[in-house]
Amino acid sequence: LAAPSSPLHMPKKSSSSGPFASLRRDLALFRAGQGRGAPRLATIPSASSSDAPGPPGSLGSSCAPSRDSTGSSHLGPGAFAPRRESFLYRPSAPDSFHDTREVLRPVSRASSVTSSDHGPTHGDDLIVTPFAQLLASLRNVRSNLISISNLPADDSGKHASRTSKRPPIHSVPLPENVMTCAHETLEELDWCLDQLETIQTHRSVSEMASSKFRKMLNKELSHFAESSKSGTQVSKFLITTYMDKDEDDQATLEIEVPAGEGPSTSSPQMNWKEDLLKKARTVAMSNMSKITTRKIKASSSNDANLPEYGVVCAKEAAVHLQRLDDWGPNIFKINDLSKNHGLTAVTYTLFKERGLLKTFEIPASTLVTYLLNLEHHYKDNPYHNHIHGADVTQSMHVLLKSPVLNGVFSDLEVMAALFAGAIHDVDHPGFTNQYLINSNNELAIMYNDESVLEQHHLAVAFKLLQESSCDFLCNLSRKQRLQFRKIVIDMVLATDMSKHMSLLADLKTMVEAKKVSSSVLLLDKYNDRIQVLQSMIHLADLSNPTKPIDLYQQWNMRILEEYWRQGDEEKKAGLEVSPMCDRGNVTIEKSQVGFIDYIVHPLYETWADLVYPDAQNILDQLEENREWYQSRIPEEAQEPSAPNTARASEKADVVPVDENHIHEDDRATAL
Repeated sequence: LAAPSSPLHMPKKSSSSGPFASLRRDLALFRAGQGRGAPRLATIPSASSSDAPGPPGSLGSSCAPSRDSTGSSHLGPGAFAPRRESFLYRPSAPDSFHDTREVLRPVSRASSVTSSDHGPTHGDDLIVTPFAQLLASLRNVRSNLISISNLPADDSGKHASRTSKRPPIHSVPLPENVMTCAHETLEELDWCLDQLETIQTHRSVSEMASSKFRKMLNKELSHFAESSKSGTQVSKFLITTYMDKDEDDQATLEIEVPAGEGPSTSSPQMNWKEDLLKKARTVAMSNMSKITTRKIKASSSNDANLPEYGVVCAKEAAVHLQRLDDWGPNIFKINDLSKNHGLTAVTYTLFKERGLLKTFEIPASTLVTYLLNLEHHYKDNPYHNHIHGADVTQSMHVLLKSPVLNGVFSDLEVMAALFAGAIHDVDHPGFTNQYLINSNNELAIMYNDESVLEQHHLAVAFKLLQESSCDFLCNLSRKQRLQFRKIVIDMVLATDMSKHMSLLADLKTMVEAKKVSSSVLLLDKYNDRIQVLQSMIHLADLSNPTKPIDLYQQWNMRILEEYWRQGDEEKKAGLEVSPMCDRGNVTIEKSQVGFIDYIVHPLYETWADLVYPDAQNILDQLEENREWYQSRIPEEAQEPSAPNTARASEKADVVPVDENHIHEDDRATAL
């Protein structure tokens, strides 16, 4: 309904007479008759027609909540056995009066006078983000109003899905003035819902969820830290790596003045810090000028004569490259069989199979030349190397192929997403952003401590693209190039791990708000589509624990070796050793259980809601991997399994690590 032409005035709550007084009395009598105490959980009503096709740029009816005989609801059809839920669904202890009021209500904050016939339902029915809770509560207020006032339910129009059919409470018609007031109130409620449902969930609203999730995670990690000595280190690592610091928490830089020297008004001493910044920026810009293409070119300038996968590969490579649509092909084997050109082989093959070369008139030899130069600028780090770039690109490809997302993204957005995956860690030095900041690295100074590495990766990638021999976008219009660049920048900046909680809150709020408001998730605005793409590259970047256990182990050992090398450098420089970076003080198994429980599982659980039921196999593999590491935690550090376990996953068999695919420097760290 459109907004009323004249303002509607709600009756004053303090009034003891008038049409609403009788409504309140009737409602109180009804509740008393039902013997109702605390409000029960209400199921989320689905659209009246779940089979209707959605509009272009929307996630179709597979996002509609479907229910099994027990009342469980999902974003898509079908039902799976209940699984262990993440900490996001646990009630939290109150820290303040406001928190106390929240705890007194069910997690869904959605109750109804007729919901007493519904018992507690599965976690999929629970709404945990504040904005979606607000929508759910208002929708139930609307349903209750219709029920207690005997208003006829409108089964047609945009608000049909907001009302579940319930028997009227009154057997006799209510007075005309009561019905008039109820009609006006219903119109105002519909107007409020119209406004709320069109609010972008990408920022201001989802920040409510981000703040809530931070508090919840802090509480969870405080308990995790108390479980053992190693838990403290793991908790500190997760907080410092995956949570943005609030401004109040930012450490201030103390400048020590040598003894005997006081403040001086002389220009050289007043401006020494500014001179240091200028010098560091000059060094950084000088290093950027060295980012040029080498004489690395495709094996043939004639596109027709290029090898099938862009580079010469062993015959066995075909077996593995044909599995690029699967979740978890052996990317290490692909790199070996392509003669250490795994990133080029994977990215070129995906571009070709998706028809991007034809769609954008991309010269194949130019694309291969760019990819070879990109690969060259990836450093030989244990983890952040070109193999990781290939792995993230391939994972992005699989996530993009989800049936629910079919037709949602344009070809340009798909190409930008794959490109972002390929370049997202180019020229990575093997150190974290915080280390670069703490050590006054020229990159940190150049980028003002903000997403230092991510900005550098983008600068290097686009610098290479400026070379005519590498400009595979040469046939794009200026508008297309600008759109491509914006998408890539927005996506790569989202790989800053300190943005994790914000990305999780954005995605969770979007999924729940759309689940509550309708059965179709519209992605017709750039902000909504880029939010999903940012979540995708973040998922791909954190996908190691969701891959087969042998691949997961190898990636785990590589990242630990890279952390330990950083710890060695921190010791040499007299800096405090970062969490998880001390070779002699890490419980590998416990760190992985904490990483899965508090970072990876909540993220993939939310993604699985969006693309239900497409990601169920990923969640199953994640659960098996968690159990694999949980069962190997040393007895003295053993902790109880995470609560809310709905079912126990079968324990994965021990898969031996293939040492042929481990970096030489990683051998000493094998489990």
